[in-house]
Amino acid sequence: MADVSVLKNRNVAQDGIDPAVKMSCRAAVGENCKADCPPGNPAPGSNHGPEATEAEEDFVDPWTVQTSNAKGIDYDKLIVRFGSSKIDKELINRIERAIGQKPHHFLRRGIFFSHRDMTQVLDAYENKKPFYLYTGRGPSSEAMHLGHLIPFIFTKWLQDVFNVPLVIQMTDDEKYLWKDLTLDQAYGYAVENAKDIIACGFDINKTFIFSDLDYMGASPGFYKNVVKIQKHVTFNQVKGIFGFTDSDSIGKISFPAIQAAPSFSNSFPQIFQDRTDVQCLIPCAIDQDPYFRMTRDVAPRIGYPKPALLHSTFFPALQGAQTKMSASDPNSSIFLTDTAKQIKTKVNKHAFSGGRATVEEHRELGGDCDVDVSFMYLTFFLEDDDRLEQIRKDYSSGAMLTGELKKALIDVLQPLVAEHQARRKEVTDEVVKEFMRPRKLIFDFQ
Repeated sequence: MADVSVLKNRNVAQDGIDPAVKMSCRAAVGENCKADCPPGNPAPGSNHGPEATEAEEDFVDPWTVQTSNAKGIDYDKLIVRFGSSKIDKELINRIERAIGQKPHHFLRRGIFFSHRDMTQVLDAYENKKPFYLYTGRGPSSEAMHLGHLIPFIFTKWLQDVFNVPLVIQMTDDEKYLWKDLTLDQAYGYAVENAKDIIACGFDINKTFIFSDLDYMGASPGFYKNVVKIQKHVTFNQVKGIFGFTDSDSIGKISFPAIQAAPSFSNSFPQIFQDRTDVQCLIPCAIDQDPYFRMTRDVAPRIGYPKPALLHSTFFPALQGAQTKMSASDPNSSIFLTDTAKQIKTKVNKHAFSGGRATVEEHRELGGDCDVDVSFMYLTFFLEDDDRLEQIRKDYSSGAMLTGELKKALIDVLQPLVAEHQARRKEVTDEVVKEFMRPRKLIFDFQ
């Protein structure tokens, strides 16, 4: 999925944009940017200091996530802004009934918290009608961090419980357009990142991973859909949605159509033949939603079903939920290449604590799980609900100290990363080639 730096301009015309897209994008962007000052580096004079209004505190778009709140983004407000629907207890119970097993802890704990048309997907599944999964990765560097795994861990679970085909887009073309990379470097990162994705345990018989640079030139069905989407989205619309300016390359301006195309089943004739009626379900972080609001706006005009979405929260940086993880800052996250010693050092040294200033004060008042990064990480990676709740109670009451909480996290992360590294070692170039070979996939639906 895209992970780029785009300039924002609130003054562009937005004629013809779906009202929900117009409302939510303007609310999410909410700032003017100077040409040399991308979002995340506010232009001089912009109001992003302590006096900034509440509306400006949370800034979310496909390229920048900012909040001044130590607890992180206010996701309930984001649902209202983006016009999506909350994943409530009723929907989680319905998923449980449909699959006949306990829902993933990402659902139970609100890590995947918002959706578009998931009820429609469940209607189809219950009536034995097909759907497929689509997610992706923007390969900007060789090393991926723990946060990058979240959509893939959840997508693998969805593939297993629903027994459906999956396509994974590696947007190496987008990285070439936005970053200082050669085409060969971008493609090389796509292959290396694919190894980490495959190491999550995807079923080779039901999974197609593709590089845009590789697949688009070899698939007339895919390219025809890109062109259809391009024809139905105006320059004014992409300027309004994505903030492109007159100085952006035409490659950037046309890229959203490429990320939209996998949402339609006949982009993959080797899997679905010429069927256009197979609905797509996209698990992704909510910052990718603008791409798919555009896609959902275009879909009925070109005769295709709208893709459904499941949105995840953001994985916090070690320094706290209000700071951004950066591949250029090795201490901002736990990388999948980190050793056990590096993990221990990073957590102990850099993980933002919700503990008190002194042991005495902590024992008396307790810690704050809402801002403690070690506890946040445990909500993602500790699967045992009872153990997590016990840690929450103990830390909040002061019975557990910050050092003990950090040790609990280290004990979870060290084996998790080591096991991932072991699985990745087994992913040869030949295995990657087979995952990336256009071919028929095995799935139950007729």
